[in-house]
Amino acid sequence: MLRILVLNGPNLNLLGTRKPEIYGTTTLADIEQEMQRRAKELNCQLSFLQSNHEGALIDAIHNAKGQYQYIIINAGAYTHTSVAIRDAIEAVEIPTIEIHLSNIHAREEFRHVSMLAPVCVGQICGFGAMSYMLALQYAVEMGKQNDEA
Repeated sequence: MLRILVLNGPNLNLLGTRKPEIYGTTTLADIEQEMQRRAKELNCQLSFLQSNHEGALIDAIHNAKGQYQYIIINAGAYTHTSVAIRDAIEAVEIPTIEIHLSNIHAREEFRHVSMLAPVCVGQICGFGAMSYMLALQYAVEMGKQNDEA
């Protein structure tokens, strides 16, 4: 069974109340519940972690090696600043999908640069909570292709 780790960085625990005009009113719990529902239909297993601490995210990435076939990460503000998270993703060699609720390229200039994008298989941004579902769909489809190869 395909196993996917879903990581969420700083301030994502405030989804639903923090800047709803940018991030929407859907909570992180709502997103996790919908992803779990869809994962069951797709016959895959999801694990979730949200942390405001860079080291906890890095530890989770390191511990994913040999346990998960894909990582979906919304690193929040660490996207633009964390060489350490970038290096962890690169080191474990697990295909990783970077996601964002908002379109980071249409926001403040400092948000336009992702430290993570060069070591991820792709970036999905600007589709709100649907960004998570699109990443899940991609991982499942690629997992099927890899199983068939």
